[in-house]
Amino acid sequence: MDPPSALASPSYVKLVDTYKRAAGTAASVTAYAVLARGMARELLPHDLCALVSWGASLVRARLETPPAERCTVVVRRLEDDPSNCERYNAFYIDVHDYLATRIDPRSMRRLCLSGDGGGARKVVSMDHGDSMTDLFEGVKFTWKSVAGEGPDGVDSFELSFDAEHTDMALASYVPSITAAVEQARSLNCALRIFMNEGASWRGISHHHPATFGTLAMDPPTKQAVIADIDRFLKRKEYYRRIGKAWKRGYLLYGPPGTGKSSLVAAVANYLRFNLYDLDLAEVRYNSMLQRLLIGMPNKSILVIEDIDCCFTAASREDGKTPVTAEYDSDDCSNTQQNITLSGLLNFIDGLWSTSGEERIIIFTTNYKDRLDQALLRPGRMDMHVYMGYCGWEAFKTLARNYFLVDDHPLFQEIQGLLAQVEVTPAQVSEMLLRSEDVDVALQGLMEFLTTKMQGEIDAGKA
Repeated sequence: MDPPSALASPSYVKLVDTYKRAAGTAASVTAYAVLARGMARELLPHDLCALVSWGASLVRARLETPPAERCTVVVRRLEDDPSNCERYNAFYIDVHDYLATRIDPRSMRRLCLSGDGGGARKVVSMDHGDSMTDLFEGVKFTWKSVAGEGPDGVDSFELSFDAEHTDMALASYVPSITAAVEQARSLNCALRIFMNEGASWRGISHHHPATFGTLAMDPPTKQAVIADIDRFLKRKEYYRRIGKAWKRGYLLYGPPGTGKSSLVAAVANYLRFNLYDLDLAEVRYNSMLQRLLIGMPNKSILVIEDIDCCFTAASREDGKTPVTAEYDSDDCSNTQQNITLSGLLNFIDGLWSTSGEERIIIFTTNYKDRLDQALLRPGRMDMHVYMGYCGWEAFKTLARNYFLVDDHPLFQEIQGLLAQVEVTPAQVSEMLLRSEDVDVALQGLMEFLTTKMQGEIDAGKA
C-alpha cells in the first residue's frame, strides 16, 4: 500500500480524531485551572488563601522525611594548655595519617603530596576546603580539612555525622583511629634495641631477621609460645579486672646454641616491640635498677640473659647491705654487685610492676636448676620454654631457610642420625653455611653427625 492510500485509511482518520479530542480536552482543563486560580485569587479572602497555603505546607512537612540533625567535632592542629602555651594536638596528627590511608585520590578535586620524613614514601592528603567520607560499621563519617583564618589561624579537621551516632563516634570510631595509626606506625618503624649505661638507656637500630617462620625449634613449643602471646595481647581488660599488671614473663632455658636469643628476636619482630637488654653487671644499686626499669615505655620487651649468673640465693635478703654474687663457672664470670634479687622481683610482680603496661619480660639461662626458686614462682615467669637440641622438624626448617628445599635423598639418613645425636641448631646451621651447594652441605652435615655419634659411643665405652 502506498503512502497516500495509508493516510486515507479509516484507522488513521480515527487516530487523528482521537488526538484532536484529547488535545482539546487538555486545553480546556488547563484553561479551567487558570480560570479557577484567578477566580480564587479574586474572590477568596487573602487570609483564607494564606490558611490554605499553610495547611498544604503542613501536609507536605508531615509526608516528607525531615533532614537528620548533624553533629560536628573539631580537631585543631594546635591546642591550648593550662600554661597558656600552644602545643601540637597529637590526635590531629593521628587523623592526618589515618585519612591518608583512607583517601581515594580519584574522588578528590585537590590533593596535597608530601614526604613521610625519610623521603622514601609519598603521602597523599586532603587540601584545605576539601572533604571525604569514611565508612565505619555501616555509618558514614565526613571529614573536612579547614584552613585557619587570620594571621594566627589554626588549621583543623572537622568531623561531622548524624547526631544519633554521637556515642558511636566518640566511644568507638575515634579510638579506632588512634589504634589503627599506632598499629601502622609500629609495622613501618624500625625496631631498636637499648642497652643500659648507668641509669639511662642507649639505643641502636635492631635488624635481627629471626621470625617464628624461620625459627628452628620444636613446632608444638613454637605454636604454644605464639598462642600465649596472642592471648596476652587481647587481655588488657581482663588483667585490669583481676587487679594484675598487664605483663607476661617467659623463661627460656636449655643448652647453649639452642636458639634462645633467636627466639627473643622473633618475639620482638612478631610484636613489633623494642628490646631493652639489661646488663645487671652495669647496675650498682637497686635505685639505679628502678630508674632503668621505670624508664622503659609501654609495649617493650625487657631481656636479662644468663640470669643464673646474676644472683645467689643469699641475694634475696632485704638489700640494704651490698651483696656479692660469685660463680666459679666457665659460663659466668665472677661479678660483684650492690643490687639484690628482691629489687628485681619488686619490678616483676611488686609495687613497681604497675609502672607500665603491655610489657614482656624474658629471662634466659643455660642452667635452670641454678635459679633461685623465687624467680620460678608462678606469676613471675609465667611460661617456661625449653629450647632443646635440634630435632627433625627443626632441621627441616633450617634446610628450607638455607636451600629452599623440603626434601632431599639424604634427608632420611640425617633424620636417623638426629634421633641418636645431641646437636644444637647452631651447630647444624654452621655446617649448612659451609657450602651453597645443598648436596655438599648436607653431605658435610651427615659426616659431622656420624663423627659426633661415634665419639659419643666411644666416650660411653670408656
